[in-house]
Amino acid sequence: MKAFLILEDGTVFEGTHIGADKEIISEIVFNTSMAGYLEVLTDPSYAGQAVCMTYPLIGNYGICKEDMESRKLWPDGFIVRELSRIPSNFRSNATIQEFLEEYGIPGIAGIDTRALTKILREKGTMNGMITTKEPTDMEELKVRLKAYTVGDVVEIVTCEHKYSLKGVTDLSENGPISGSAKYTGEKEKRPSLVRKLNGKGKKVALLDLGAKENIARNLIQRGCDVTVYPADTTADEIFADHPDGIMLSNGPGDPKSCTQIIKNIKDLYDGDIPIFAICLGHQLMALATGADTYKMKYGHRGGNHPVKDLSTGRVYISSQNHGYVVDMDKLDPGIATPAFVNVNDGTCEGLSYTGKNIFTVQFHPEACPGPQDSGYLFDRFIEMMEVEKHA
Repeated sequence: MKAFLILEDGTVFEGTHIGADKEIISEIVFNTSMAGYLEVLTDPSYAGQAVCMTYPLIGNYGICKEDMESRKLWPDGFIVRELSRIPSNFRSNATIQEFLEEYGIPGIAGIDTRALTKILREKGTMNGMITTKEPTDMEELKVRLKAYTVGDVVEIVTCEHKYSLKGVTDLSENGPISGSAKYTGEKEKRPSLVRKLNGKGKKVALLDLGAKENIARNLIQRGCDVTVYPADTTADEIFADHPDGIMLSNGPGDPKSCTQIIKNIKDLYDGDIPIFAICLGHQLMALATGADTYKMKYGHRGGNHPVKDLSTGRVYISSQNHGYVVDMDKLDPGIATPAFVNVNDGTCEGLSYTGKNIFTVQFHPEACPGPQDSGYLFDRFIEMMEVEKHA
């Protein structure tokens, strides 16, 4: 069946329909990861967006549902050059086509994703429609496309109730060292890079703004007990559970739309508990302390973005997924100073808060998908909790 991707500037791509049989209007973004499409599809940060994968062949290793980063698929639509119909992977549970149909996500294949990416890079992120109906009244359609907004999607992706996860008590509970997994005919544990239970006995409060599961997994594998809270949880509710540390997760949408959450995070800032924030959490902490954010032209989405640690000069390759960024020109150095910058465009990738046990990063140290270069930041967070405990 034919399908069409129509952009708000009037550009039309014709391809083949994939996934669910439905029409959607969404914000069109692109991701440059060569692998990890399952993690992209199940990343809550993509709520309200349709994702174009720039790598030309998607789906060749199928869908391994135990690798999902959340309970469902979140993008409104999926755009690929070529969709693999026959996966080759002993762990695969389904094809992408079956997966998209199961969760009601439409898509389009067979278009020139390089051309689409060039348009988005040159003109900026824009809205678009995926449909099986050939466009007729383009002017009326353009009005509909330009009217679309992502909206307040954090309330959609966050958990409904508080819940707790126990940390491991022995390293044998974690999987084999990453890269050492092999097929033995029996299901084996997910690989892990964690070598030390340095978080054993620590209690971490994770504010779920659209959290990927690998954030909690990184803490649990280090021995931390994690309690996950809905996004609208007040600081007093979190403080009442006496956590050793607080994490603010990733999430979707414009950070400035989270007005009440920003107020709650300011109350967390005013406390004395160590805080580590990622992605949207990083942006909300900045807004809560008087800084500003702005929308990027086309954002950073992929598993190959270099970031520089300003304290050491070392560069790490990072996983990223954001369309907004903290404005470094409007930072008050008495409150926060840049800690990481993007090597490609010089934008803010992390902040260190003056006189506080708080640090935040724009990129994703939990990866999934992407490199695990910056996974050490979880160990740094645990060290902060240890220092505070003995202060």
